[in-house]
Amino acid sequence: MSTSSSRPRTRVGVWLIGARGSVATTVVAGCAAVTAGLHHPTGMVTETPPFTDCDLPPLSALVFGGHDTVDCPLPKRAEALTAAGVLPYGLTPAITSELAAADREIRPGGPAPGDTTRTPDDLVTAFAADIQDFGRRHDLARTVVVNVASTEPAPTGTALPPSSLYAAAALRAGCPYVNFTPSTGLHHPALAHEAATSALPYAGRDGKTGQTLLRSVLGPMFTQRALEVRAWSGTNLLGGGDGASLADPAAAAAKNAGKERVLTDTLGTTPEGTVHIDDVPSLGDWKTAWDHIAFDGFLGTRMILQTTWQGCDSALAAPLILDLARLTARAHEAGISGPLSQLGFYFKDPMGDGPPGLGEQYAELLAFATRLRGGGVGGGGGEVADRPAHPGKGRGRDADTRPEALGARPSGDEEERR
Repeated sequence: MSTSSSRPRTRVGVWLIGARGSVATTVVAGCAAVTAGLHHPTGMVTETPPFTDCDLPPLSALVFGGHDTVDCPLPKRAEALTAAGVLPYGLTPAITSELAAADREIRPGGPAPGDTTRTPDDLVTAFAADIQDFGRRHDLARTVVVNVASTEPAPTGTALPPSSLYAAAALRAGCPYVNFTPSTGLHHPALAHEAATSALPYAGRDGKTGQTLLRSVLGPMFTQRALEVRAWSGTNLLGGGDGASLADPAAAAAKNAGKERVLTDTLGTTPEGTVHIDDVPSLGDWKTAWDHIAFDGFLGTRMILQTTWQGCDSALAAPLILDLARLTARAHEAGISGPLSQLGFYFKDPMGDGPPGLGEQYAELLAFATRLRGGGVGGGGGEVADRPAHPGKGRGRDADTRPEALGARPSGDEEERR
């Protein structure tokens, strides 16, 4: 049962980029299962006591839609996830109507391979129109756009990658935005001006679900105990759409940047070592992450810590995405705008300023819950003035850098299901 206020609430849209992927399917299935009382909301921080009476939208008020470039219907995708052990047996038949309803709201993504007839602005306009039409037809109070598509390589030049086209569409549609992936999204400098002047809340990037979650706990531990970390190396084995996309070295580099940043931020230095990502198709939606940490103790005694994390990526990510959609929607309702640094608890590379350690990030999240319980900022005002209003942490935002002003074309179709 939702811990949100029981007062009547209007419905809220959750528009998923990569809406037919494993993560998105688990989000829709999980929301339906919890709403129907078939499963407990395990993993949902917003369903714990500190978030009672924050007036978060209840799970029953969420309406799902999205963009994707694949055409496998959500009920079929859910059956495949059940066969892989991601969704529990017997769940899909019980929630087929909810899956089918969400699938009817999925629109073609892009840009499609060989699509040279539409400019970046044409694509942004089309995507924004899809989102706005979704909101009108369902009489939604607001819609939160959440990127859960596969990781794309970091962009080169001025071309807007697909993730940034969708982010621009969210802004143009007047919707809060969350980037749960390492992809560029709102971090592209071409979107700095629009993000800063949008009066919308946004959060990201790259959800912290496994290996980096552990790093954000262990890094502060070594620092606080005055233990010197000499080297920190890791390996990720994973399959599915994410494994396939991360087989691209450029995409893997974008993913690893967030993992390494957490160590630098929590340790105050960058230790030796790298993270290797290996695509193992037979693992499907499951992943194994191994870390090898070499550190010095008293009198230079050399020691080792090794960790192994084995988990299901979709099951780890889905409750966090439901949390983020609810928190961001509530922030929008409360008149809070700009980068939601208070949601750094959920991300490898949080927007705005905030602490890197998980404990401190959780404290900020609880303070944010208190703020939401008190109504946010009165009169629809924006975020506090001393926080940066742009996700790029210190990048300039003076130029008119709208997509249409660049004349840039997107660099291929990276919007695949996760």
